[in-house]
Amino acid sequence: MNAHAAAIKTAEPVDYLAKLNEGQRRAVEHGGGKAASPLLIIAGAGSGKTNTLAHRVAHLIAEGADPRRMLLLTFSRRAADDMRRRVERIAASVLGAKGSTLSEGLAWAGTFHAIGARLLREHAFQIGLDPSFTIHDREDSADLMNLVRHELGFSKKENRFPTKNTCLTVYSRVVNAQEELEGVLKEAFPWCLDCAADLRTLFSAYVEAKLQNNVLDYDDLLLWWSQMVAEPMIAADIAARFDHVLVDEYQDTNRLQSSILLALKPDGHGLTVVGDDAQSIYSFRAATVRNILDFPAQFSPPAEIVTLDRNYRSTQPILSAANAVISLASERFTKNLWTDRQSAEKPQLVTVRDETSQADFVATRILENREEGMTLKQQAVLFRTSHHSGPLEVELVRRNIPFVKFGGLKFLDAAHVKDMLAVLRWAQNPRDRVAGFRVLQLLPGVGPGGAAKVLDAVDTDDIAALPAPPRASEDWPAFVAMVQALRTSQDAWPGEMEAVRRWYEPHLDRMHEDATVRRADLLQLEQIAASYPSRERFLTELTLDPPSATSDEAGPPSRDEDYLILSTIHSAKGQEWKSVFVLNTVDGCLPADVAAGSKNELEEERRLLYVAMTRARDSLHLITPQRFFTHGQHAQGDRHIYANRTRFIPAAILSHFEQVMWPMARASGASRAAAVHKPVDLRDRMRGMWR
Repeated sequence: MNAHAAAIKTAEPVDYLAKLNEGQRRAVEHGGGKAASPLLIIAGAGSGKTNTLAHRVAHLIAEGADPRRMLLLTFSRRAADDMRRRVERIAASVLGAKGSTLSEGLAWAGTFHAIGARLLREHAFQIGLDPSFTIHDREDSADLMNLVRHELGFSKKENRFPTKNTCLTVYSRVVNAQEELEGVLKEAFPWCLDCAADLRTLFSAYVEAKLQNNVLDYDDLLLWWSQMVAEPMIAADIAARFDHVLVDEYQDTNRLQSSILLALKPDGHGLTVVGDDAQSIYSFRAATVRNILDFPAQFSPPAEIVTLDRNYRSTQPILSAANAVISLASERFTKNLWTDRQSAEKPQLVTVRDETSQADFVATRILENREEGMTLKQQAVLFRTSHHSGPLEVELVRRNIPFVKFGGLKFLDAAHVKDMLAVLRWAQNPRDRVAGFRVLQLLPGVGPGGAAKVLDAVDTDDIAALPAPPRASEDWPAFVAMVQALRTSQDAWPGEMEAVRRWYEPHLDRMHEDATVRRADLLQLEQIAASYPSRERFLTELTLDPPSATSDEAGPPSRDEDYLILSTIHSAKGQEWKSVFVLNTVDGCLPADVAAGSKNELEEERRLLYVAMTRARDSLHLITPQRFFTHGQHAQGDRHIYANRTRFIPAAILSHFEQVMWPMARASGASRAAAVHKPVDLRDRMRGMWR
């Protein structure tokens, strides 16, 4: 017995698994603490997935596993941090202070991209990489793609050529889905099929530009990792580090990520994956539900499957309706969510006249819930696409209901934040032409041409030896001094951040009318930087997993003690609220017209509705407007289309819902019972007229 295991065995026994249900306990105890056969945990919505995975990690440590030899892969840094905290609490309850110490050794916990970046830096010299590489976010990658696109003359073609963002999306899909370019174009970008040969040329030049600039994009972190572990010697070296590999949200992985796992654990021993095929909704990021559906059969003998179907979130009527919706899926791991939380209130299918009436209904209900003691933050309005909430937002403003909308601009997409990060990236990697191009144009009087000339000169000379650009002579000395200080690390980290901010603030004032608001973001960025040990770690991890901030919301939050949540369904995954309203549950919106072209797309849209429904704890309303006005017409106009209830709620499962209508006109002070009534079937009256 090694010293680590001996320390474990001296601890007082504690039944830390007592609060787990039978399925959770089976998952946690699988293998008895050893690197056992592969395990697939099918964790239904609200079934305590995170708690189960944290208990499994803690149980492995308690049984003698070395936390330094455990790899825990999540889909956000926040999830990894939450997992560490949970493991520490559980381990401490079993082993006391030793448990806290041991759980701190869980050093290999993070996102696929962050772990990939770390391993690539460690093995850089073995695979022909310069370990000082910088990482481009999506916008930087698109800018580099556009630069190459322009240099190849594709921006001047007589026929329309895909934009930089479309080109990057196609490239990313090919890389992550591991599919042929022509196949991706045919399936998802048919209008680009005629450009296939030019796109192949563009992507080849884009890869070469990244190599010359010593940069990697998001997709490279997985692609290079995948290619690296395709080398038997390197794969064996990395695999030998980890006795246990545990993966969260496996339904959201793509083929590249699956190939990495199989290279690390080809026999599956020590491999645990957790997920829910019914919540696989990210195919637009090249995630494939096939990874989780096919997982058991990839090993011999097949992986053990443990299903978690007890729900701790929603009432039974909500779960029964959600089960009915997903039961119609063409392929799935069979499970029916159940709960002890009984209720007489079924989910409501609310028929309204149009989007204006929909907004009226939602706003009225939200205020009624608030009067009954439910805060605005405990309520959410979900929608398939961001613009679906437009009429509702107008109504909320009219009624003075504060709200925050999620699914919009991200913190690191804000121009002023990207400017600051570009300065740091260029200092970190002088070959990063995209970063340098952005930084130089912050100087007054320096445009794209002037920036390009400086970058060409810097390739062969030090920036301090260059003459100032003609129209930037006044600002040039301070700029050069700042860049040299960063490159020689004259200001210790994170003091570098303050130096860059002080240099940048005069330019911020010059370029933006709302500089005061933006300066608050820069101060927040500086505070974030202080939590990282080095500039390299800061740039890497911030790019891979950006933090939430005011710009994470599509609009600024109203300054109020409480506010309503508006969110796309994709952004709502993993969240829960007491009351949930789902807008536009009609064909054309859910499923979306653009996502109804194939069986696979339709199945994902069905799962999207299932995810929306399972966010609700106590109350769920699915709203179906009958009319949609088109071509910018308002309700007073006459150009409209009629909509049908979503095909995912056919007549056969209507018994799981209460069908009500929201009248267009109501008497002042009408009660809730009067405001919403059940549909009246007039067919018998029509027949009786002629009997």
